[in-house]
Amino acid sequence: MTASGIPPTILLTCGDPAGIGPEVVVAAWASTAAHARARLRVVADAAMLADVIAACRWLPQLPIVVVEPEDPRPSTPGAILVVATRPAGRAESVPRATVTAAGGADAVLAVQTALAIERRGLAQALVTGPLHKEAIHAAGYDVPGHTELLARGCGLPDDAASMMLWLPGPDDAAPRAGLGVVHATLHESLQAAIGRLSTGRIVQAGLRLAGLLAALLGREPRIAVAALNPHGGESGLFGDEEPRIIAPAVARLAEGGLDVTGPLPADTLFLRASRGDFDGVVAMHHDQGHIPIKLLGMHRAVNVTLGLPLVRTSVAHGTAFDIVGTGAADPTSMLSAIDAAVRLVEAGVRAAAAPRA
Repeated sequence: MTASGIPPTILLTCGDPAGIGPEVVVAAWASTAAHARARLRVVADAAMLADVIAACRWLPQLPIVVVEPEDPRPSTPGAILVVATRPAGRAESVPRATVTAAGGADAVLAVQTALAIERRGLAQALVTGPLHKEAIHAAGYDVPGHTELLARGCGLPDDAASMMLWLPGPDDAAPRAGLGVVHATLHESLQAAIGRLSTGRIVQAGLRLAGLLAALLGREPRIAVAALNPHGGESGLFGDEEPRIIAPAVARLAEGGLDVTGPLPADTLFLRASRGDFDGVVAMHHDQGHIPIKLLGMHRAVNVTLGLPLVRTSVAHGTAFDIVGTGAADPTSMLSAIDAAVRLVEAGVRAAAAPRA
């Protein structure tokens, strides 16, 4: 429930319609317990979603009900409530399991429509399916991914947002357990990421991570900051970024009252984090954080955007064109993303863990 006692409205998008996004959205809709705590809506081309359900007979054969953004009715597992991105009959057919400009355009339109609804105050969170970056570029959008697309949609520069992966604890763990990894740089080449690394970016990422983890865990988190170079640079033998850039950031975070350690060599840091020594890790670049989280639990992981004036979570996997239509798509990450969005709204998170003073 929100502070007003009204269940929050959570918007779901399918990502690229040619990928597994529509399949995991339908499967998650039918099985999520979030209907008891929130009003769910899928923002999509209703005809596309109906076609996917009809073609994938292993999916729950749910009816689709088109609703307006203002519609107050509750959601249930028995019927999918869709806020249509286009009037009926106007959608361009998108072939499945294929990179197309039409698929990229459809995915971006759904995100833009959902963002406009949320910014009107008609929804409290956005949960997104996977985009295909080549497809959105083919559609004419010069944007690296969801994180930057949403930042620009909020009138902010790309680096105003940080990307966090949240790995909920296993089913038998404490309900407030999990591991969060935030990235000090975004979608860019490794060379570009290293060139953009700065003490300020690491501090900002650490503050955002600590704020969001406090909301998810209900307590102050234990944060570790990863080194950039092998073995933490070996006292400058393998690079000077640790003493020159990263250690000053750790000192500033500690001065701000955070329980923070680092810089720590990444190869052993993530092993320690997986054993429960830390609740969160500040990674220096995309793959440094993504690879260990996906190894630890790819299908449970959730992508969370920090630094925006809205709550946004997403699946941690891609469009997976190779398994489209096979019945192999796993909705667990979508279920986790929905649960995380509801929990963040219930915790009163609105500005997605903006930096603390």
